[in-house]
Amino acid sequence: MRRHISTRRTILLAAALGLAAAGCSSSSSSTASGTGSTPASSSSGSASAATVSTSSCGSKPGVAATGTPIPLGAIATNQPGTSFTDIPNMAKAYFDCVNANGGINGHPIKLYIATEQTNPAQIAADAKQLVQTDKVVGIVGNTSIIECSINSGYWQKLGFYIIDSGIAPECYSTPNSAAVNMGPRYSSDGAVQYALAQHVSKVVFDQANVPGTGYIAAGPAALAKAANTPIVQLTENVPITDASSVAIKEVNDAGPNGAVILNFTPPQALVILQAAQKLGLENRVKLWGCSTPCNTDFLAQSLGSKWNGKLFVNAELTPPDGTNTTAMNLYKAILKQYGTSVQGGIGSFSQMGFTEAEIAVHALQSITGPYTVQSVNAAFKAVKDFNTGMLCQLWTYGDYPLHIPNNADYTVTANNGKMTTAQGCTPISAADPQIAQYRSAAGTAANAP
Repeated sequence: MRRHISTRRTILLAAALGLAAAGCSSSSSSTASGTGSTPASSSSGSASAATVSTSSCGSKPGVAATGTPIPLGAIATNQPGTSFTDIPNMAKAYFDCVNANGGINGHPIKLYIATEQTNPAQIAADAKQLVQTDKVVGIVGNTSIIECSINSGYWQKLGFYIIDSGIAPECYSTPNSAAVNMGPRYSSDGAVQYALAQHVSKVVFDQANVPGTGYIAAGPAALAKAANTPIVQLTENVPITDASSVAIKEVNDAGPNGAVILNFTPPQALVILQAAQKLGLENRVKLWGCSTPCNTDFLAQSLGSKWNGKLFVNAELTPPDGTNTTAMNLYKAILKQYGTSVQGGIGSFSQMGFTEAEIAVHALQSITGPYTVQSVNAAFKAVKDFNTGMLCQLWTYGDYPLHIPNNADYTVTANNGKMTTAQGCTPISAADPQIAQYRSAAGTAANAP
């Protein structure tokens, strides 16, 4: 059954964590949306917002694409407490921009978005619907708590090479998935790594009690062990009902020279941090940290100036505040003109969708014959050293047994209602054995210009 998906402002930006609730509906929904796009601005060269027009996203400014559509698909979690639909919705916005400005050699991109509620049978059915009914030739923008775990074998069997936002282990440990984000494990690594660099005496790592907590926790545990620093692992049921008790336990476990690192969606992280502030606990530890979902001005504004210099957040993509580049300004322009369905506005989720779409368009532009499953996925797999303008490193898909192409990041800090850069691009530590394994197979990508 098809129905229009709805996103919620309060549940965006969760790069892979706070996910939600057990009792979810098993019904599937999917929307068909026309879209397309061309990354005229994959470089991150400087430009003012006034000089970046959305017409630059396509090869023929102002000329709508009218050819046979190129069908692509995406699957995203959308359930009470957790929605990742902003990501494919932003990819759709990018494709819409391309379609309005020439498309791909005159062909518009049509994006089918299926949503799911962490039900394995539903997720498998969504994939089959995209392939068998919608006849998609590529998958771009998948963002789901367990989709990679459920459908990885199916995609491999059919020869699909997915461009996605990863959460589950299989998003990073299989040949057919390459994410633009780090997901909850490696983003949490980045947050813990920053805390360890500040010489904290202990780390308390707290995350939502959802599928995959053991896999996520293994990264921070490996980093803490390599630094000979004690780590306490906690989980919380979400939505959180007693944030004060959670904050008190975290602070007591960390001690005055310790760090509390959170791995939740922004609304859930916010209730913990606000409870800590209400109880006067924000200064009771050396620092607070968070994985990428907290990288949003929505959270910084809600916390206010009392958290200046106290909260440090992993940022998997270039911080939008204060960044004046061609790619960033095009992203903001597309979001403003075409992103009416992107409820979260500027932030990590919409950046991920933009990045996935520009990679896909870059690949599609390289195809000279028909747009088939074979030609499209060969083009996706062949993307090499692409400058997205959003990531620290050049992005490569490649023929590897596993894929973690984004493995260097920023740290941002809350500062008077904004998230400002505290540390520039820094490689995630190879003390995490998964990072070490990927670099052994693929090497270390060059930094983006």
